[in-house]
Amino acid sequence: MAAPSIFSRQFKTDAKRVTGDLRHRGLIQNALAKYETARDLQKASYQDWQGARQAAAERKWEAINHLDVHLEAFASKLEARGTKVHWASTGEQARQIFLDILREKGARSIIKSKAMTAEEIHLNDSLEKAGYGVVESDLGEYIVQLRNEAPYHIVFPAMHLTRGEISSLFAEKLGSAPTDNPEDLTMIARTVLRDKYITADVGITGANFAIAETGMVSITENEGNARLTAALPRTLITLLGIEKILPKLSDLALFLPMLATAGAGQALTGYNSMYGGPRQPGECDGPEEYHVVLLDNGRTQLLADGEQRDALHCIRCGACLNVCPIYRNVGGHAYGTTYSGPIGSVITPHLRGLQEWKHLSQASSLCGACTEACPVKIDLHHHLLQNRRNATAMLPVWWEKLAFRAFGFLALRPALLAGLIPFGRFAQKWFHWIVKGGPLDPARAWTETRDLPPIAANTFTDLWRAKKRASRRQEETK
Repeated sequence: MAAPSIFSRQFKTDAKRVTGDLRHRGLIQNALAKYETARDLQKASYQDWQGARQAAAERKWEAINHLDVHLEAFASKLEARGTKVHWASTGEQARQIFLDILREKGARSIIKSKAMTAEEIHLNDSLEKAGYGVVESDLGEYIVQLRNEAPYHIVFPAMHLTRGEISSLFAEKLGSAPTDNPEDLTMIARTVLRDKYITADVGITGANFAIAETGMVSITENEGNARLTAALPRTLITLLGIEKILPKLSDLALFLPMLATAGAGQALTGYNSMYGGPRQPGECDGPEEYHVVLLDNGRTQLLADGEQRDALHCIRCGACLNVCPIYRNVGGHAYGTTYSGPIGSVITPHLRGLQEWKHLSQASSLCGACTEACPVKIDLHHHLLQNRRNATAMLPVWWEKLAFRAFGFLALRPALLAGLIPFGRFAQKWFHWIVKGGPLDPARAWTETRDLPPIAANTFTDLWRAKKRASRRQEETK
């Protein structure tokens, strides 16, 4: 049997610690309860929410299944307006592209807006090790950067922190006065960040969508920080995964409100901006030089998997995280990877290695809430099962194979199985308590933290036979 990976052991350790922290769990579940209320109100404003989901799924199907055509159209239109397009097969290549651009421009300071792809390839760490100062301009990202933490959630990076904790952080790192007023906390961060925008040599952004028809990048935000990140520095670099493509500009009429509804319970996000190239003649702002880095990093491998290809439809709204009972109890950091929750458990094994990350697909109740919440109808809970199957097929565990063969042998012989049931009841009642929850307990994964349900006094077969006997007696007495 293969030993659990270091990531699996760390996940179990962190998950156990967080689930025991009732205060932390309460904060997360309270925040997500408020989100659910707002989301449901916005969903009710749609004439046909399920129809919108189907339409979005079909548009993403078109985009992903013709990805080569759409990517070439997107890149060619960007280049026609003076944008420099770079193709990165791996995270290492993408990081090197950034370093080459920064060295060429003689950059010193960098301002960066929210980009989960940058978290995916550990861009900040790479740039800081090379001597560049990188400042996150999204408020939530800035807060967790000051704490030297990864984002807690795809959409709400600092969801796990209270106002008091943020106030203490700002007092320690920025020298501000204590306050629990959200507006005051925002202004403290804004005062610091304004200077960073003005002095930054390079701006870095992510992207929500990339439009093949027009060759434009769509960025959605609530603070305006991405607009400043794109407008003020002389050089702008956008990093996006190749799956962000949408075929037509008109697709945004569907995807922008759906992203806002599913992601934050809003009718429409506060700022929706489009970028198609460097500053053109007659324009008063914008970068003098624009670079777009298109990142693969395992996505084409997932594209080649016809069974799970629809995981590339994800628009990073975070809706599946918000409804997942596992995420709501273990939190975002326990996953130990950029993409947490159900979607992270599906795609991380593809992006970072199935055997090292197969444990995430086991961290699921398979309740199907994630699939139901997904605005583009990704079959998430079935993909989790498929990951489990693929991991087992790749590296089977001998005792699991033996156990399932034994079960199959018994299941095909009802009389033998029925004969063992009385023995099972007897053993559970008189002997199971001796090994319960210990290394010798075959049901240890369950009994470590809860009781094993008792074997029923009567099986379904017993009840069915009794019912048939009663029916015959009723017929005989008529």
